[in-house]
Amino acid sequence: MVLESYENLKKRAEKELEKINRSKMIQIQVGSATCENAAGSEMVAAEFLKHIKASGRSDVIIRRVGCTGRCSLEPIVSISVPGKKLVTYKQVDRDGVHDIFITHITGGKIVDKYLLPPCEVVMKEKKTEAQRQLISQPITHEFFEVFGDVPFYCQQSRIALRNSGLVDPENIYEYIHFQGFSSLSKVLEKNDSKAVIEEVLTSKLRGRGGAGFPTGVKWGFAVKNPEKEKYMICNADEGDPGAFMDRSMLESDPFSIVEGMIIAGFAIGAKRGFFYIRAEYPLAVQRIEDAITICREHNLLGKNILGTDFSYDLEVRLGAGAFVCGEETALIHSIEGERGQPRIRPPFPANHGLWGKPTIINNVETLANLPALIAIGGAEFSKIGTEKSGGTKVFAVSGKVVHTGLVEVPMGTTLRQIVYDICGGVPNGKKLKAVQTGGPAGGCIPENLMDTPVDYESLGEVGSIMGSGGLIVLDEDDCMVNVAHFFISFTQSESCGKCTPCREGTTRMKEILEKITTGQAELKDLDHLERLSHLVQKASLCGLGRSAPNPILSTLHYFREEFLSHVVDKRCPSKKCTNLVRYEIDPEKCVGCTMCARNCPVQCISGERQKVHRIDQSKCIKCGKCLEVCRFGAVNKG
Repeated sequence: MVLESYENLKKRAEKELEKINRSKMIQIQVGSATCENAAGSEMVAAEFLKHIKASGRSDVIIRRVGCTGRCSLEPIVSISVPGKKLVTYKQVDRDGVHDIFITHITGGKIVDKYLLPPCEVVMKEKKTEAQRQLISQPITHEFFEVFGDVPFYCQQSRIALRNSGLVDPENIYEYIHFQGFSSLSKVLEKNDSKAVIEEVLTSKLRGRGGAGFPTGVKWGFAVKNPEKEKYMICNADEGDPGAFMDRSMLESDPFSIVEGMIIAGFAIGAKRGFFYIRAEYPLAVQRIEDAITICREHNLLGKNILGTDFSYDLEVRLGAGAFVCGEETALIHSIEGERGQPRIRPPFPANHGLWGKPTIINNVETLANLPALIAIGGAEFSKIGTEKSGGTKVFAVSGKVVHTGLVEVPMGTTLRQIVYDICGGVPNGKKLKAVQTGGPAGGCIPENLMDTPVDYESLGEVGSIMGSGGLIVLDEDDCMVNVAHFFISFTQSESCGKCTPCREGTTRMKEILEKITTGQAELKDLDHLERLSHLVQKASLCGLGRSAPNPILSTLHYFREEFLSHVVDKRCPSKKCTNLVRYEIDPEKCVGCTMCARNCPVQCISGERQKVHRIDQSKCIKCGKCLEVCRFGAVNKG
């Protein structure tokens, strides 16, 4: 019955897609996620549409797809001509649209200026046997068939992001065409929730939201609870600075997350599920809401899904942007209409959660893995990754790196491979100083530990965490004291204030770091900072407070000399801490042009025309304007 219903759904999807006759059309694929739109993809799509109308071409269509993850080169446009391999262009602007339409679409010649060049063969050969097997799977091979020859993509192993940049996120028929809901039909046909949990246990899938708790074990706690009413929650309250994985998946492949939620709901025996999405993600909210509505229309949500006895529905609840609501119990309180504050655990949500009922909370990436996991099988899924962690991990790579964007790699891939092999290393000839993983709860890992594998245990051993997947690259110009101050400032402002160790401890840590960055600290302050960090780590109520000191402790451990320079020498080696910077004029180079004096906002520079000028340090506000306007290199920053 289930398979018959699904086959009918597939036939309907193919029939709807055949109406457009895409196999015989030239397709222009333009990204439509928030990042692409911000880079100008809407303008690009509109310009292509103008050219299509002006040319009278009826064999050319525009497809709006999700984000491919190549943030540094957006807008990205792919041209698919029947019988030929897809061609991908980068940083397409209005002139690029004209060139691509006239030269490529009309003339049949590739426009080299905007082309993303093919990937080197040696990169393909680096793939493991497990990765090669993954690519051959029907549910995951399409992305690599399309983008597998493009640098940045060819070394990745896409499971959670398998459809991103490939399908129209608002078209359920495209999702079904790419094996969408086949895993759900497989699960419902077998009608064995225990078998689903066993498959997830076999896969070694661990929660991708930060803690890395085994997903199958977590589900088992709820299943064992005799309470009949249970709830499923998707945590999409992505609040880490530098993290945008969940937003991209929700916007680019919403049906996959919905399918994952239905499979999870069936496994734990829930009848109702919730998406908890921050309100700052309006496009993600819209696409998930639309996906839910469309799924109801196709009997994939609601009563008697695909003709079975299983009934299940979803709804969206919006978060107000509180970082603490990423913590499970605070998130539950928010959905219940209460203030988003954590509570003491146990009891854990799997036993006593939403409205006092057993509740399972998984993050977006965990759920995005489920359809592929079921399709591939838990045993095959477990072959990708490490002994303790199966599958892949998505990272949002940002900061001082050539290619920023979303990267999905097998668990166990090293930080060096991500930063250098996939993302191109540090730009402008600068040296890598550290990478910060795990957001405000993570730590800073120095360059000499870049061969650390990305898995929960290895990152923990070097003083950081996996977190939800933020990875910020820092170069030689970054001040590690300033980095620690940034993260503790974020955590302190986001603290809910319920427990004293977090509320007061983060405030005191921030104050000590402010003393250090302004040159007012003494050596004893470093001892106070370290001792206070350990206290907050041990005594805070929830994970936000307990992990808040991680950026401080890791930077103190690996970059203590930098802290000592701030405290003892009253200087910032990276010249980032404004109060520890001095602007001075080199008398050998100053020609007395008065440019610096005329542009100084506080008139702290004195000197006559054609004579050496001087800066009054007591008045200088360290704005750097003098350095900016000097044409003779006479102003030094030190």
